[in-house]
Parts: sequence; structure tokens; C-alpha cells
Amino acid sequence: MWRHAAAAAFPGVGFRDAAQASELVTAETRLGRALPAELRHVLLESNGVVGHTQVDTVWPLDEIVQRNLLFWSDQAFARLYMSFDPLLFFGDNGGGDQFAFVQKPERPDIFVWEHESDSRRWVANNLQDYLVRSLADGGDDWYQL
Repeated sequence: MWRHAAAAAFPGVGFRDAAQASELVTAETRLGRALPAELRHVLLESNGVVGHTQVDTVWPLDEIVQRNLLFWSDQAFARLYMSFDPLLFFGDNGGGDQFAFVQKPERPDIFVWEHESDSRRWVANNLQDYLVRSLADGGDDWYQL
């Protein structure tokens, strides 16, 4: 389902080998929280989605874990930015802005964190809407107002 939706939005989309269910369990243990169901399903079909200009529209599972652990624990980030604890990052635009689910409170919406201003704002209703919007547009700034 996810591969079909992504390919319909952008026929040149790149897919990776699927993640294994056991890898998802290990990742959730390391993160100390569950991955959103939609993200789990995408990763079980393709361990990451590569969009226009080789941008990781959805990161591979190991990158999801590494980046989130860094964002949640880095003291330099804690001094510079609002807390990242409510967010679960899963992709970026290739220029520093990153996309996340809000997990506290849990919701299906996708938000962008703009690294230059530390703003966080809504960009898509759910992961499928995010994939369609980000892959169909073709530009790295598809989410800009």
C-alpha cells in the first residue's frame, strides 16, 4: 500500500529493503516509546523512502533512532531549542528542516521543525498525506507557506 501511494505521487521514488519486525521492536526499546502505526507499516514495506534529489523523505530505522536519541538528550540542543521530547522525527528536506509526529499528545499529524527559527508547525494530516505532498511537489521547500 505505502509503496503504491509513494510511487503514485512520484514515479522516481526510491525504496529500500523492508525492515524486519524484530528491528522495529529493538528500535522502540531503544527509543523508550512506540513508533506510530503508520510509520511502522511504511518501514515494514521499505526501510526508508528516498524522494527528489535523493532526500530521505522517510529515514531508515537506524537513522530514526539515532537522530531522535540525539535530539532528546543533547544538552547543546536543550539550551538552543524548545524541548524535542514530544516529537518523533522521521525525515527531512535535505536542508536542515525535519519532519515529525507529535507523540505528546499522540496525533497522526505531521509537523515540520524549521531549524533556523525553531518553529514547529503543521504540514500534513498524516503520513500518507505527507508522502503525497512531499513527493508530488518535487521541491525541497514544498511545505513553505
